[in-house]
Parts: sequence; structure tokens; C-alpha cells
Amino acid sequence: MNKQPVISSKENDINASNRRDFLKKASIGGLGMGFLGNNPEGYISSDNNDSDMESSASSNIRITDLRCAVIGNSPIVRIVTDQGISGYGQIESAKASYIKPHVLFYKDYLVGEDPTNVERVMMKIRRMGSFKPWGSAVSAIEMALWDIAGRAANLPVYKLLGGKVRDQVRCYCTTMHRMPVWGNTPQDYADWGARVRDSEHGFSIIKSTIAYHSPMPSQVPNFTYRNISPAAKGSRDYFYYRGPLTGSGIKYITKHVEAMRKGLGDDHDLVLDCGPGFMLSDAIRVAKALEPFNIMWLEDMLTGDYTPYVLADDYRRLTESTSVPIHTGEQLYLRQNFRELIERHAVNILGPDPADMGGIAELKWVAEFADLYGIQIAPHGIFNGVLGVAAHVQVGATMPENYIAFEYSHPDPVWWCDIVEGLPDPVVKNGLVDVWDRPGMGVDFIVSRARKHLREEDKNFFD
Repeated sequence: MNKQPVISSKENDINASNRRDFLKKASIGGLGMGFLGNNPEGYISSDNNDSDMESSASSNIRITDLRCAVIGNSPIVRIVTDQGISGYGQIESAKASYIKPHVLFYKDYLVGEDPTNVERVMMKIRRMGSFKPWGSAVSAIEMALWDIAGRAANLPVYKLLGGKVRDQVRCYCTTMHRMPVWGNTPQDYADWGARVRDSEHGFSIIKSTIAYHSPMPSQVPNFTYRNISPAAKGSRDYFYYRGPLTGSGIKYITKHVEAMRKGLGDDHDLVLDCGPGFMLSDAIRVAKALEPFNIMWLEDMLTGDYTPYVLADDYRRLTESTSVPIHTGEQLYLRQNFRELIERHAVNILGPDPADMGGIAELKWVAEFADLYGIQIAPHGIFNGVLGVAAHVQVGATMPENYIAFEYSHPDPVWWCDIVEGLPDPVVKNGLVDVWDRPGMGVDFIVSRARKHLREEDKNFFD
């Protein structure tokens, strides 16, 4: 991670001045953003019964515009207000080619609303999202709203979500793109384990890919009985296979996971992203075959990625068949679609993605509900970018005790570190991120630098 610059830019001075002017005009008590009944220190209690004060505060800030630009590989949402305070949200880079019009569709629903009434605004647009990828626009808007609410109140977002219960938030590393396996032999997989074990940032939880979330089906002979022709696949072809495994395919998985574990050693936890694509019976056989290797969880064996359904009953059968923890949920949208997985104890761990499920408040709601059923939380987020990391840290600071870690998103491209300020330097130390106290999400664009990376069609994004 490049060193984070500390710059007193003209843009940031203006933003701070706008925030101070807003606070002079509007009492913080009128913002009404306490989560689940919690009021952070410094709020004026609603017991004052000053309805005029609340009306004045809520009328002093209004949304005037909704914008979306692709910066680098990532779609960025900006909500603009009449008080000079803007909020930002980031959509995962995999959606950059098509999501912008979907974001801008919501403009008419937002303009004129008070952005600090986050839930009120979300009630207008939440019903129009759907499973991944069609919940990402709503999710990014939600995070931008919280960013504005925090900036307007001069508080970090975690204060608005009930306050922090931890000073550091754990994250885990997915190696699929940054540190892939070089080769196909068990020794290649063992070498991978040794290489990532000693990598930067001190991650204690490492995730790799196998089976239908890896090149195995296309590169390993006699791996699967799948015989669909023409192949139903997308541009990232090996993510779109589904079908029965052969006996030799199951042996191949087992042998190579054993090599991963030996290379990684016992001081790191190993997570395996497996699909989707398994038949239920194959998933059960593979999970039982991997029990000796102390796997932290098996992810998305049956559904996941862009699968627009849940299959809670199948997941329950899988979970009850093995001692290896079973994990899913990255593609699901809204709390309602997690209900069956939770109430039926269908999985051991849920992995919602706040950039797809409806936002950070939605993530906290699901985590609290899952905790009542003994289900843990390890949120997804590999392509959510620098602003996505900030959102994960803010909500992660407030999560209940069933929280494990979030999936860290490395900056893509690396120059993202040079166009923002506010993140710790380094961001990750020993697998942990220090929770910061800057207002809002706590990350600001250095506009003079970020402008250089705007496309011609987006040149007015920061105006």
C-alpha cells in the first residue's frame, strides 16, 4: 500500500467550512439518525420535544443531484446537496461496464429529499433493487447517504450505527487475483501456501479458490461429467460451470487442498471459495473429504456469485452433513432473503456484501438477527474498492460478537491510494484495520488528483 498523503487541499477546506455552516444552522438533534435507539454522545435528546428545532434541521439540507462516474475500474456514486456536503459510495469494479445507467435511474427519487433521513430515502428506492448485480446501485446510494449524514453531524458513521464495540476491524485476504496458484501440481499449491503465508499486511485468514470457482473444471482432465454444449458461460468462463464431479475430480480437490494446508501451516486459517456449481451430493462428499484439513469455511458450494435464489433447504442438508463450516450469501439482496438461511440454521456463516445487499445498515440488521441463531458473519467485498473498505470498517466497528472479518479489497488500480486521504497508513496491520474518527465514512477525494482519472463523459463529476 502506498503511503497515504496528508494534504490540506482547497476542496477539503471548503467541505469543512460547509459542514461547520450546516451545524450552525441545524441542531444535530434534528438529524434523527440513531440506529436501533442508540444516541451517540453529543446528540440532543428527543425528550426536548422541540419539534420546531427538528423541522428546521431537516429542512436545511436537501439532495440536489445524483451522479455516477467510473474512476479507474470502479463506478463511484456521488450524492450532492444544497449545503455543499457530498457523500460517496463505490460499486464493485466487476460492474463498471453496465451499472451507471441503473444508478442514475434513481435520481428523481432522491432529489429534494433530506439525505440525513437515510431510512426514509431508502424506503423510496429499496424495493426496486434485486439480487446481485441489481442491488448494487441501491447499496452505493445507501452508503453515500450515511457518508453525508456523518459529515453533516461531524461524526464518523459508526457513531450513527450505534457506536463502536471494537477499535480494530479484522479483514481477510482473497488471493485469487493478487497471489494466484502458479501451476497445477500439489507442490504448486504447497508453494502457494508458503508464499501467501509470508505476504504483507499479516493476514491471519487466507482465502483461495477451488473447483467451480477456479480453473479446475476447464484445466483438469476428467474433472466433471458436465457435458452441456454449447457451454453456458460468460467472459470469465471458469466461473460459470455447473455439473456432477467425477471421482477423480473429488480426489484432485482433496489432494490439492491438503497441499495448500501443508504449505500455509497451522498458524493461518484457510478459506475455500468453491462455486457455485456443485450438485448437493458432490458438495457433501467434498466437504466430508476436506474435514481433516481444518478449513475455516467452504464458501458458495451450491449458490453464490450471480445466482438469483437461495436454496436454504439444500444448504441445511449440506451443513448438517459435515463438520466443516458452510458459508454463503454474497449475492443476496435485503434482509428478507437471509431469513430462511438463518431461521433454518442452513449455514454456519453468512457472507453478505454491503455493496450488493442494500448497504451497511442492512448488513448490521442481518448480523444482529443471525447472532440470535448462533450464525456467524464474514462479509464479502473483494472488488468493493477503497471506499468499500471504509464502509466495511465503519459498520464492522459496530457489529455484534458473531462477526469474524470482512473481505479486504485492494486498491485497483494502485493509484487509488494517491487520490484519496483519510485511510490509515498502512491500511492493514496484522490483519486488522484501525477504526478512524473522521466525519462520515472518513475518506475524502483529493479532487485535484482524482479529476485526472475521470473519463471525458464524467468531467463534471466533482463540480
